[in-house]
Amino acid sequence: MKALATFGGGCFWCVEAIYQDLKGVHSVLSGYTGGASENPSYQDVCSGTTGHAEVVQIGFDPEVISYGELLKIFWRTHDPTTLNQQGADKGTQYRSVIYYHNEDQKEVARKSLSETDQSDLWDNPIVTEISPMGAFFEAEDYHQNYYKQNGNQPYCRMVIDPKMAKFREEFGDKMV
Repeated sequence: MKALATFGGGCFWCVEAIYQDLKGVHSVLSGYTGGASENPSYQDVCSGTTGHAEVVQIGFDPEVISYGELLKIFWRTHDPTTLNQQGADKGTQYRSVIYYHNEDQKEVARKSLSETDQSDLWDNPIVTEISPMGAFFEAEDYHQNYYKQNGNQPYCRMVIDPKMAKFREEFGDKMV
């Protein structure tokens, strides 16, 4: 069985790296959604004028990893309390957002957000959007599998490596 989940949590290179090696995840595709323009390019989205967010679309087997488990990872691997920003990456394209594919995902996402917001995980209130999935536009080829292909790049070393280390510490048992 295959299902889709679509999340934005800052730069899609970071989010992609987190979900790629999870048991039950079949594919992770970087792309854009949430805006009005058709077939946006990376340059278009970076301009901040398209309304699109950088996202990853995750193909997963819900019998191996649940949507709720994917959300638990989502809340712990980016800062959902900063509006339109993750670290030095600023702009609406870097917003924290969950795009649901059906009503069940919508309800699970709302419940997960509420529970996480009421927990002591974050000091500030969560600002993550929960929105219906619209058209998905695949990012350019050079954005796909970025961390695995460019792990020695400065952005990967300074930004993604620490996220991955923290992720492995907390969720290593869920990795392939």
